Amino acid sequence: MRKLIPLVCASLLLGSSVELLAQQRLVKGLVTEADGTPIIGASVIVKGHSSVGVATNLDGRFSLNVPSGANTLIVSFMGLKTQEVNIQGKKELKIVLQDDNNVIQDVVVTGMSKVDKRLFTGAATKISGDKSKMDGIADVSRALEGKAAGVSVQNVSGTFGSAPKVRVRGATSIYGASKPLWVVDGVVMDDVVEVSADALASGDATTLISSAIAGLNADDIESFQVLKDGSATSIYGARAMAGVIVITTKKGHAGVSRISYTGEYTYRLKPNYNQFNIMNSQQQMSVYREMEQKGWLELASLSNASSSGIYGKMYSLVNSGVLRNTDAERAKYLRETGEYANTNWFDLLFNDNVLSNHSVSLSSGTDKMSLYASLSAMFDPGWTKQSSVNRYTANLNTTYKINPKLSVNLIANTSLRKQRAPGTLSQGTNAVTGEVSRDFDINPYSYALNTSRVLSPNENYVRSYAPFNIFNELDNNYLDLNVLDLKFQGELKYKPLKGLELAVLGDIKYSGSETEHIIKEKSNQAESQRAAYTAAILKNNPQLYQDPDKPYDLPKVTLPVGGYFNTNSYSLTAWDFRASASYNKDFGQDILSLFGG
Repeated sequence: MRKLIPLVCASLLLGSSVELLAQQRLVKGLVTEADGTPIIGASVIVKGHSSVGVATNLDGRFSLNVPSGANTLIVSFMGLKTQEVNIQGKKELKIVLQDDNNVIQDVVVTGMSKVDKRLFTGAATKISGDKSKMDGIADVSRALEGKAAGVSVQNVSGTFGSAPKVRVRGATSIYGASKPLWVVDGVVMDDVVEVSADALASGDATTLISSAIAGLNADDIESFQVLKDGSATSIYGARAMAGVIVITTKKGHAGVSRISYTGEYTYRLKPNYNQFNIMNSQQQMSVYREMEQKGWLELASLSNASSSGIYGKMYSLVNSGVLRNTDAERAKYLRETGEYANTNWFDLLFNDNVLSNHSVSLSSGTDKMSLYASLSAMFDPGWTKQSSVNRYTANLNTTYKINPKLSVNLIANTSLRKQRAPGTLSQGTNAVTGEVSRDFDINPYSYALNTSRVLSPNENYVRSYAPFNIFNELDNNYLDLNVLDLKFQGELKYKPLKGLELAVLGDIKYSGSETEHIIKEKSNQAESQRAAYTAAILKNNPQLYQDPDKPYDLPKVTLPVGGYFNTNSYSLTAWDFRASASYNKDFGQDILSLFGG
């Protein structure tokens, strides 16, 4: 009897193992698109067993243990039609997912509501986020460039944060405003500072915060919807007279959780003079010699000039006794120092840099809840001297189905940007001539394009009556910019009857920026405030103070030592609340659609 008990236990254990193995079977398969391309990350779930599923690997293949009695797999992927596949009696599967055209074409998202395209009477274009994404371009405001008919995008500044000129309804307006309205997930994005479309190319410091959507991560965007005609005005009022661009961000989907990483590395080359029709140093010196022969570059006129180059430097050396004042010595100096220089300002002021952009996202969901979360970081060491950008974003989008009739959607976005740029002042316009100019302009691109190539990068010349060297100025005159954007929104939807939907949306937004303009003591801008070396300079230097009550007195120096520290802060806090109701009824050949809010 003692020998029988172990034998019986062994039989029971063996029987249990056989029974467990009989409860499930292994199914393998390949998931592809219509053209045969393997789909990476497609969700494969056993119908009726939502916790049993896998995602396809890098080759589009999967292997899944299917419980006994289950005969159907649900295969899905974003942008493709979900399929239910019968696996009864099959161990190897090949599944082809077709494009889901309804996802892109059949619904128009206005920001207020979703309208069947057959019922939408306006002009609208929809572009998916994947198709609009531009590799190496972190600012999503440029994503529509060349993607939508009738939409013009002009990148007037290469600096991050500066909005491009976007034209949706023509290039002119009798009202003076032709910028489209940006709407993200149903919420209007207001600019923290108002910059006109014409002022975007000004180069002023405020243009660095002129893009309302510079804090969005391109990987978080599901689609763009461009509303082009008067229908946009009927929805958003006068603000939409230049068109509306509606952005819909990604949401989570039911099925297998997915973690995605996107890494971009963009290598940017320096500009070069072969791209422009600009004289070299020998050609420029021949022009200078002709000007000298006509008496336009004489010692008397350049000694007290507000700005001077190689001839001013030569006369300064003559006055100090470093250079002999003979025709031969002056010709030798101009030949060796200027004619042979051929300075490549583009090579010296620009960098061959690598911009990197990293994004990590999580997408998950069940029948009751969906979740999408992402983090991103962009690092731009700078294409020019004293220009760099670091941007960080975080995004959370959750939807809860409280019951079949009631659901709530919560969204939180934040972005932080730290940026450095060369110092700049606002441009001014001459009231008489209409000439536009900027004092102390040290934009590297403008300097390389407009500065004589006979100048040496290691010498100091004269600008605004003070010593000037572009590299010294970039080191001592720059902007530091900090931008923080926050947005929280919630939407409650209730469907009491079939076809009827009641919705309430509320949001709060905060955008704050602080710009610090550091002008150090050794900068040309600070030195010009105390340039009073001669009576002629003292009289003509516009940076000195002239007492209006004593017009016959000589101007005075207001900054004998030191520099400047200017700070400008902008902030915007806005909140919105909207209640709406929509009703849609399909009568076969006729469709009734009502919306109010």
